[in-house]
Formats: sequence, structure tokens, C-alpha cells
Amino acid sequence: MAGPKDLDPSSSPRALLGAELRHAREKAGLSQEELGVRLFVSGSFVGQLEAATRRIQPDIARMLDEVLGTGDFFQRNCGAAAKSRYPEHFAEAAEAEALSTAMRQYAPMLLPGLLQTPAYARAVNRAFAPTAPKETIEERVEGRMARARLLDNPTKPLLWAVLDEAVLRRETGGRAVMAEALQHVAGLARRNRVIVQVLPFSAGAHTAMEGYLRLMDFEDAPPLAYFEGVGTGRMEDDPATVAHMRLVFELLAASALSPEKSLAMIEAVAQDYAHEEHP
Repeated sequence: MAGPKDLDPSSSPRALLGAELRHAREKAGLSQEELGVRLFVSGSFVGQLEAATRRIQPDIARMLDEVLGTGDFFQRNCGAAAKSRYPEHFAEAAEAEALSTAMRQYAPMLLPGLLQTPAYARAVNRAFAPTAPKETIEERVEGRMARARLLDNPTKPLLWAVLDEAVLRRETGGRAVMAEALQHVAGLARRNRVIVQVLPFSAGAHTAMEGYLRLMDFEDAPPLAYFEGVGTGRMEDDPATVAHMRLVFELLAASALSPEKSLAMIEAVAQDYAHEEHP
């Protein structure tokens, strides 16, 4: 019997590879937990591979071929599934968010990518890479705007963002850019497309002072937590860790201003930027 064919990279290769994994696992008569034991990972991790919320890395692909008797199918195709327009440390998170049903984020210093305008994204990317060619910056901006098109869907995914007040006050790209960016966020909130809260300076010390946090929920896969630093990112699926991070977010939301008061602050700061730009 002929083995599986190579995947077509133009047809969502990661999703197709996940579907092939599910088929091969079930054909072998293994549960997700049983396959996980043989791969030295959790059953929930196997579920995330099948749901395409996690990538099949080369070392996992090799073990899958050995355990499931698929020749070198997964090794041959994991490269196509790993191709991404995003930086390596963020690619897995960007691809997972496209499959999520709900996202909760705490942003300590800058607007989350899904809420950015092109001008704001351009200023952020230029600050990150001050010597990069203009073409590189524009490619990154285009990628960020492509991600933001997730919000074109009127109902999903749910996006709930808690913004530190520093996000509003740190002038990024100039006053006109800040005014436009905050007006954009306010517009999304007024259309009830996103939930936005501001964590004011007056809240003092809080549970996420060490940095950025994102939680992602999925329809048919366990939730994930994502942490990010300068040029680094880490996905976490350990249930205890994800549960703890969910508590962290809930405490942040409890310390933040209400959505109504947050919207009022965002619009007031946007007006300040606009008026100072145009006396």
C-alpha cells in the first residue's frame, strides 16, 4: 500500500499534518495519552499537535515516524508545516492565535499586535531594529496587519486585553501616531469587538510586574500560555502553569479600571495627543 503523500504547503500544511497525525494515531490504536507516553510528552501536547495549535518539531517528527510506522512522512513534511512569515520565537504563538476562540493578554509596555495601527507597528519595529532596511520593516508591518485581520470577524476570537497605563503614556512614533493608535483601540472597544481595561499607575504593585502574558483557548485543544521577552518567546501547556497564569490575569483584571472607565481614559489620552499635535 502506498504511503501518505507529501503535504501541499499552499493548503494549510500545519492543519493537514495534524490531521494526518490523528489518522495515523487512531490507525495504530493509540490514545493521545498512550502516544504521549511513547514520545515523552503529555497527551494534551499530542492533542495540540493534532489540532495544529503546536508545531511538530523535527525531533518529534522522527519519533512519530518510528512509533507510528509512517516511514519518514512526518520528518519530510514538518519543514513545510514550520514555514512562517513571523520571527522564529513568535511564529508558533502567531499561528496558534489564528486558531483560538479566546485570547486574554496583559501588555506592560506597548499595544498588543492585534490592536496596532500600521504607523504604530512601523514605529515599534523600527525601534526594535534601528538599522534594518525599510523593506524589512514594511514586511514586518504587513505581517502584523495580516494578524490584525482576525478582528475583522465580528464575534471571534474574543480578545480581552489589560493594558498597563504605561502603554498609553509611552509616546511611540510621535503624538499623531499615538492619537491614531489609541483612537483605533477605542473604536474597537466602542464597537464591542474587544474588551479593554487599563491598569492604572495608582494600582501599585501587581501580579504580572515581570512582563507580558497571553492566554489562548481553543475549541478542540487544551489552552496555552505564552510569555515573551526581548527577542524570545515561550509557549507553555502545563495545566498547572496555565491555570496559575489564568489566575494572574484575573487578578490583573480585578485591579484594572472597568471597561467603561478604561475607555474614557484611552479617549482622553488620545485627545491630549491630538490637541498637542495640533494646537
